[in-house]
Amino acid sequence: MASIKDVAAEAGVSVATVSRVLNDHPSVSEDARTRVLAAVQTLGYRPNAVARSLRTDQTRTLGLVISDVLNPYFTELARSVEEEARALGYSVIIGNADERPDLQDHHVRTLLDRRIDGLLVSPADGGSPGMLDAARAGTPMVFVDRWIPGVDVPVVRADGRTAVRDLVAHLHGLGHRRLAIIAGPAATTTGSERVEAFREAMAEHGLPLPDAYIGQGDFQAESGRRVTEGFLDLPEPPEVVFAADNLMALGALDAVRARGLRVPEDIALAAFDDIPWFVHTDPPITAVAQPTGELGRAAVRALVDRIEGRLPQSVTLAARLVVRRSCGEPAPTPHSPVTNRSTS
Repeated sequence: MASIKDVAAEAGVSVATVSRVLNDHPSVSEDARTRVLAAVQTLGYRPNAVARSLRTDQTRTLGLVISDVLNPYFTELARSVEEEARALGYSVIIGNADERPDLQDHHVRTLLDRRIDGLLVSPADGGSPGMLDAARAGTPMVFVDRWIPGVDVPVVRADGRTAVRDLVAHLHGLGHRRLAIIAGPAATTTGSERVEAFREAMAEHGLPLPDAYIGQGDFQAESGRRVTEGFLDLPEPPEVVFAADNLMALGALDAVRARGLRVPEDIALAAFDDIPWFVHTDPPITAVAQPTGELGRAAVRALVDRIEGRLPQSVTLAARLVVRRSCGEPAPTPHSPVTNRSTS
């Protein structure tokens, strides 16, 4: 493997000149710069990132701690984060908290030990001690998707309240009156916000929301299955189950099918967090879609602003309702008009 001395010899310059070129220092002639870059290309030289980080106090590396890598929403989020970071000259190391605060702290400690320049975190279960300590110590950090009230960290998220209101109005317009929700963990901002938005939307339409129609999930498929089984065992089961994330919706679908029931003929199903799979289920699932790719890109830009000394701003984007056929909607016709609420 070529060394910096080999590059200097090939280019006919000093090692110091090579170092200045690689660090984009202005006090290098264009001729020397051209020769050094040509030598780097010829020899296939790769600078030692660790050594460079010791000199510059930067590793050009970001940490991303996501709540659940098996959730397609977070998989898409991670992809957009990596793409935007690469475009801005940064690499990304990903840690999966698996919805566990202890694992979240493990990844935060590991990433900080590796001297990452900043952290993107989707807090699990309302946060964790190590992550909160890192935020309060001034570690460059941005919360994405979820956040922790009272912690002075920029937040990049989607506001789903309007979309949930649109969903309840849509279900009411289809004639549904008994609507139930599989809520996410109350300790997470997304879990509490979605059930609150659902409750408010139900009240706007004069629809009751008995306690029996609020099931406590944990953003995992098994909890969606368990809660839905409880709904189906009620003397008067709901007409619609709204799952507050996609994995719980898939668990709900499993529970319905395990009883030999059909969606939407026997019970309707809707979800928060649209995913590509939903268009391929039978029937395709009506869902609230978040602008996941833009969330990831905006989070990276905010974090890089913080790292590079600019003042980052929190960003709130809008979610939207995607109407399909899992709630008893009529099948589309070839000449059906396209509305802002429907993509398939």
